[in-house]
Amino acid sequence: MDFVQIAIGAAGGLILGAGIGFMIFNSVLTKRKKDIIAEAEEKANTIKEKKMLQAKERFLELKEKHENSINEKNRKYQQAQDKLKHQQKVVSKELEEAKRKQSDVDSTKSNLEKQLDLVDKKKSELDKKNAKSVALLEEISGMNREDAQTQLLAELKEETKATAGHMMQELIDEAKLKANQEAKKIVIQSIQRVATEEAIENSVSVFNIENDDIKGRIIGREGRNIRALESTTGVEIIVDDTPEAIILSCFDPVRREIARLSLHQLVTDGRIHPARIEEVVAKVRKSIEEEIVEVGKRTCIDLGIHGMNSELVRMVGRMKYRSSYGQNLLQHSREVANLSATMASELGINPKTAKRAGLLHDIGKVPEDESELPHAILGAKLCEKYGEKKDVVNAVGAHHDEMEMTTLISPIIQVCDAISGARPGARREVVESYIKRLRDLENLALEYPGVTKSYAIQAGRELRVIVESEKVSDEQADQLSFDISQKIQNEMTYPGQVKITLIREKRAVNYAR
Repeated sequence: MDFVQIAIGAAGGLILGAGIGFMIFNSVLTKRKKDIIAEAEEKANTIKEKKMLQAKERFLELKEKHENSINEKNRKYQQAQDKLKHQQKVVSKELEEAKRKQSDVDSTKSNLEKQLDLVDKKKSELDKKNAKSVALLEEISGMNREDAQTQLLAELKEETKATAGHMMQELIDEAKLKANQEAKKIVIQSIQRVATEEAIENSVSVFNIENDDIKGRIIGREGRNIRALESTTGVEIIVDDTPEAIILSCFDPVRREIARLSLHQLVTDGRIHPARIEEVVAKVRKSIEEEIVEVGKRTCIDLGIHGMNSELVRMVGRMKYRSSYGQNLLQHSREVANLSATMASELGINPKTAKRAGLLHDIGKVPEDESELPHAILGAKLCEKYGEKKDVVNAVGAHHDEMEMTTLISPIIQVCDAISGARPGARREVVESYIKRLRDLENLALEYPGVTKSYAIQAGRELRVIVESEKVSDEQADQLSFDISQKIQNEMTYPGQVKITLIREKRAVNYAR
């Protein structure tokens, strides 16, 4: 029992102590709470003052910007208003000026109307006088107006035609003189600056042998060797009575060269039989093809031409084995290329393009496939096919006037081709074609009325035309000479130029009996 009481007393003491401790903690907590609240209020007041200050500054800043914006708008508005006032003043002045001009125009118009009325009156009076004069003239002359006009027009036409012929001939002579002088300067300078190479190089068509015994070996038993040669080379081999010579006949100069070199190797080696022939011909053909490509490349390098298609380069190499009128085609093309470049430089045109076109101008003569097209047109198609420029294509196709010339390089190529081909000794001309050209010249002149005789002299470089004095007057002679020259120029092909000399003489014949 005592233990319980003691425990109860202890518990009561603990409870009393706890109550006192709680009261003390509560008082401390209350004080701390008040301190925190006071501190928070103080911080809140500080933040509030700071925010108020920032708000005032922001308000002042916005206020200043707003005032500046309003001032700027007012300034622009004032400027626009001033500009509008200025424009109104200008418009007012222009309007006043327009009114003044309109009044001047009205006054001028009224004056013109008065003058037109006066002119109409005078015109009617003149028409009446003219009608009277015409009637009087018709009565005096015995012709009406239409007959007089027809006669006058016919006389004027004849007189004008004769005068125009004289003037045209004088102008043409003067233009030719100046043009010839300038052209001669350029041509002479071009020729002088280009070294002339050997122009004539005949393609070999005769194979020389030491003695006629070799002919039998070439023919072979029952002709098997010669048949093998002809079938492998595509060349006709003619063995006749010509001493120490065998004739090789073929239109393709490359095949003819292959046959010549093959014969040379076979005769030198001494072994001539079909198997050996096929072997030698194959080797020679391969060697020739390699040489053709090498010649084409070397030619392009020598002339400074780059970027040409490999097939065109091979065709350039084939030119070495082609000749035209006895003139080697490759040498001719190189000469035309150099002349074209020099002449183009003198005229201020791109010399590289001119040199390229000059080298390729006769490329249509060497393709392996036969074509019925003229070589100039075929060459233009080949150049276009293998990527050459339009200037080069047109120059190649137009150098014989078979295409219309569209660039300045085209006439240069035509002139340089004529220079290279027309030099004395550059080409051989077949006698038959030469005689035919002379006859065509003479017959062309005889087609004109009043021409009695014509003579082609100076190897076709001059045409002497004799006319009847009764049928052709002096004025008509000038015109006739010009017409003949134009017809020759348009219808005939000839090297250089042809001089037309027209002769008109008056003969008086009487007999004393």
